[in-house]
Amino acid sequence: MNQWFKKNWPSILALVLFIAICFIYFSPLLQGKRLLQSDVIQASAVQQEIMGFRKDGVGPLWTNAMFGGMPSFQIWAQYPCNLASHIIDIWNKVFPNPVNFVLLYLVGGFFLFRMLRFKPWLSFLGAIAIAFSSYNFVLVEAGHTGKALAIAFFAPILGAILMAFRGRRLWGAALLSLFLALEIRSNHLQMTYYLMIAILVLIIAELVDAVKQKKLVDFTKTAAALLVAAIIGLGVNFGTLWVTYEYAQETIRGKSDLVKPQATAKESKGLDKEYAYQWSEGVMESVTFLIPDAYGGANGIPFTPKSKVYGELVKNNVPAQDAAQIAAQIGGAARYWGDKPFTSGPYYFGAAVIFLFVLGLSLVKGPLKWGIAIATLLSVMLSWGRNFQWFSDIFFDYFPMYNKFRAVESILVIAGLLVPVLAVVLLNQIFEGKISKDKVLKNLKYTTYGLGGFLVVFLAMPGLFLSVQSPNDTNLLQQLTGMGGESMANNLMAAVKADRLNIARLDAFRSLVFVLLAAGLIWAYVTDKIKTEFVALGLVLTIIVDMWGIDKRYLKDDNFAEKRMFAQTIQPREVDLEIKQDTDPYYRVYDMTTGNAFANGATSKFHKSIGGYHAAKLMRYQNFIDSQLVKGNPWAFNMLNTKYIIMPDSAKGARVVRNEQALGNAWFVNGVKFVNNGNEELAALDFANPKTTAVINEQYKKNIDIIKMNFDTTATIKLVSYHPEKLVYESNSAVSQLVVFSEVYYDKGWNAYVDGKPHTYFRADYLLRAMQIDAGKHTIEFKFEPKSYYAGEKVSLVCSILLVAGIAGVGFIEFKKRKKTEASEEVNV
Repeated sequence: MNQWFKKNWPSILALVLFIAICFIYFSPLLQGKRLLQSDVIQASAVQQEIMGFRKDGVGPLWTNAMFGGMPSFQIWAQYPCNLASHIIDIWNKVFPNPVNFVLLYLVGGFFLFRMLRFKPWLSFLGAIAIAFSSYNFVLVEAGHTGKALAIAFFAPILGAILMAFRGRRLWGAALLSLFLALEIRSNHLQMTYYLMIAILVLIIAELVDAVKQKKLVDFTKTAAALLVAAIIGLGVNFGTLWVTYEYAQETIRGKSDLVKPQATAKESKGLDKEYAYQWSEGVMESVTFLIPDAYGGANGIPFTPKSKVYGELVKNNVPAQDAAQIAAQIGGAARYWGDKPFTSGPYYFGAAVIFLFVLGLSLVKGPLKWGIAIATLLSVMLSWGRNFQWFSDIFFDYFPMYNKFRAVESILVIAGLLVPVLAVVLLNQIFEGKISKDKVLKNLKYTTYGLGGFLVVFLAMPGLFLSVQSPNDTNLLQQLTGMGGESMANNLMAAVKADRLNIARLDAFRSLVFVLLAAGLIWAYVTDKIKTEFVALGLVLTIIVDMWGIDKRYLKDDNFAEKRMFAQTIQPREVDLEIKQDTDPYYRVYDMTTGNAFANGATSKFHKSIGGYHAAKLMRYQNFIDSQLVKGNPWAFNMLNTKYIIMPDSAKGARVVRNEQALGNAWFVNGVKFVNNGNEELAALDFANPKTTAVINEQYKKNIDIIKMNFDTTATIKLVSYHPEKLVYESNSAVSQLVVFSEVYYDKGWNAYVDGKPHTYFRADYLLRAMQIDAGKHTIEFKFEPKSYYAGEKVSLVCSILLVAGIAGVGFIEFKKRKKTEASEEVNV
């Protein structure tokens, strides 16, 4: 035990320091406060029904809380046969949010560098550089928990791969299978996809080096071991991946059944390109890697009374208190001036880290340097999206799955990982004497002059690089003109631009200081002015002070609030309580008071909403929204059983209107209109009354016996039992009739049963389910039984067992090897 502790105490100390750093940064947690994260609040609302029906830790796989009904795979779903599910759950229970994410960043980064056999202090420094990249904290503040968790496993995955290529093949492969399983279970395939692009580049670099070194056999063996490990990691998540793939085909990221006017010969099977490129990094905006607020930082940050805007307002006789308030509002709208619609913060990798990265490009040798350089450049170029469209289009049009993802700027998470890696690799080579001191001094001078000189020029003349002209400035100028006239508006716009330049200038000076500190420490070490211990301490402090200060701009103590306030973020209003008095177990609500009802999940906390909040809603429902709901077609609302509409009220804020025309949970129709395609289905709904006529696609004509079908005015059908995954109806009719159910059609899991026997159902009115029922009394059931989930869980269980067995087996082999080596050493002695 003493030997084990002696060997591992640096890692234990690092873990203790990491925990301490996290709780110091998030000190409000120790005061009983909680981080207010907008996406978490929205998620808790849309998950309300799922949690209400959860039993033994497993929730329903379908929810009717939003968008008329949708699978819960991408909202909240537990995969109990997936080992990774339990590991993540345990971690999240031990460490509170958001400590759990940042601590995982730190531990993962430390693991990566230790797998490269770097000294503990250098691994500690590298972990700080990776973890404190500003985007990581921006994600946590916003509550993008799935994305944050996925990014946290980047470093250990890279560490496992490099471990395998550096001689520890079995352990590297075993750990890759574990970390990849955890990465995929984080359920953010966009981040995983970006990581795979980077890993592919790095492996190609290793292959080229293996060919040069004539070590192709070793490379092939390692690659084969990693491939097997990757298959096991994928297999652990087979259930997750299967349902996600199946569901994705039916979402806005899949192929629409509608034919667009002026359709091109090449049909898109992914997101609309304009939508996917909406969040593209500006080419010059990439300067924020080095100068964080060169583009203003983020939306919502106010101008202070020290700003030019405030001074201009006061000069125009606006009272000081009012001027401060107006300046703050203008700053919130105009401080960020980049091309993106809005942003919560820049991608800042640290001035000292960028300096070391640039120096590393000129000094570090080997395949890892080239792999990092190419993968980093690729991620930056792809992040430009529409601003470098010819290049992005190559990937969007030809690379599998690339067109399924939006917000292409987020591929910069790859640069956020790899830039610190090369910086730390450089430091390791310097401290181990792998690079001559003369060469270090020479390149250090050039890099300092180059990067430092750029910052000096930027500091003196930021307008030389920045236009400080925002795409939104025209709208802002119009608003300012309405407030104080054209002359004052022009002066205020000039003040806004001056403030933008001042903000950029201040951060340029700040970055220059940290660049010079890093350069000075390296120079002092190489010239034997100070010892390694002081250099190490100096670099750690330089990096953590630099990045901590920027992160605190975007995730600060003010983002925390008392736990009771979190519980009060979405509280029932009088209108919600009024609707809740309805004893009907299943009806829907349309809330017109939330701005865009189809991009807000608050209503889902209390009602079954036709709106909601989700980035991957069903394509069919999105088409229905665009063609019917946003146009206000009353029949569209009626067929969704929209029993209540919450409307704005100038006196009370909101009022409830009961829709007496809502068609209920199911109804019989006396006519059918057959059409040829989805476009005609939606067009027919502009005129057809769904209460009397069902619009049916020709492909389902075979499911209807027109001759047998009749209409009984006295027939009844009602919902008698409700569960998100099981709906039970009772019908009574003297004749065979066609019944339409106010349920979203999704044939990847919903099965129909009549009197306990499987029964055919089909799509009606573009969106809903329908079936033909024989005369008499019947019990009709809809059960959500997705084969992809249940069969996938079995595969996940088998692969989880293989994963545990593989790690245990490798551990046993390594233990036997160590014992054999120790025995051999004792004999030699």
